[in-house]
Amino acid sequence: MASSRLRGQYVRRRDFIKVVVGSAAAWPLSARAQREHIARIGVLMSVSDDPEGRARFTAFRQGLEKLGWTEGQNVRIDVRWAAGDAALERKFAAELVTLTPDVILATASPTVAALQAVTRTVPIVFAHCVDPVGAGFVDSLARPGGNATGFVLYEYGMGVKWLENHAQRDASGGPSRSRYSCRDRTVWRYPICSADLGVELTPINLRDPGEIERAVSAFARPSNGGLIVTAAPIATVHRDLIVTLAARHKLCSVYSVRAFVTAGGLIYYGSDLSDLYRRAAGYIDRVLKGEKPSDLPVQAPTKFETVINMKTAKALGITMPTSLVTRADEVIE
Repeated sequence: MASSRLRGQYVRRRDFIKVVVGSAAAWPLSARAQREHIARIGVLMSVSDDPEGRARFTAFRQGLEKLGWTEGQNVRIDVRWAAGDAALERKFAAELVTLTPDVILATASPTVAALQAVTRTVPIVFAHCVDPVGAGFVDSLARPGGNATGFVLYEYGMGVKWLENHAQRDASGGPSRSRYSCRDRTVWRYPICSADLGVELTPINLRDPGEIERAVSAFARPSNGGLIVTAAPIATVHRDLIVTLAARHKLCSVYSVRAFVTAGGLIYYGSDLSDLYRRAAGYIDRVLKGEKPSDLPVQAPTKFETVINMKTAKALGITMPTSLVTRADEVIE
């Protein structure tokens, strides 16, 4: 009997040890699984997979890496390139949402609209957007209130700066007529200040290369005209065509994206896009750590640049005002 009791106690003690040891073995696996969770980020790029687009995406990825997110280790990034195509924006928005990402980076107003058409729950951070309140993406800048937040590309006052750059005159006379690309609401505010600067302003819609060439060529027939090209994704995709047309028709042009001037455009004045993408990575990091887009205020850009292409000015026969050249952040000789 005593032997039987001892065997029973031994069995129960052995079972107890087995349970404790088993639980201890399982705990590190559970903890390790939590530590090794791979966050998933969707990225809907409004532009093409070209050097300009890749530079923006690289700035975003570098921003993530500084915050401890390394692709292939603790984060997976699914990228789609819409190239300014509205149909692709809608298609890729739906694709990214079906991948159930933790958060999606949207890179312009059209991509935000496409994403919010298919989800009002997946968090969205926009790297640059024009008038997110007017577009209905957020309730207010201070309190976005929904599933989206991020950074404004430029404020309405930027339009005044473009017009001022356009209206500055030299001995040969500056442009008295300007056309501006139109795919965002910002341009509606330009006529308020255009009369004071002596510039007649006309909008132009951009949908495809054929329309761009027809519209610019028709506008260029009368003399003394110029172009203001806003940051519409379709314009950025076809920047080489626009710059070529401006040169062919001797149009003084001001651009809101640096890549235009690098491609041979005359003047760029706008937000530092790389900085906006790095700052967007900061908001992505905060969402991945549990914060909600509705609690993160929409922020304005803090860095602006002016770049002048003097080679283009010379080809157009324009003498740039010294005051404008000295204020420029960069002059391409």
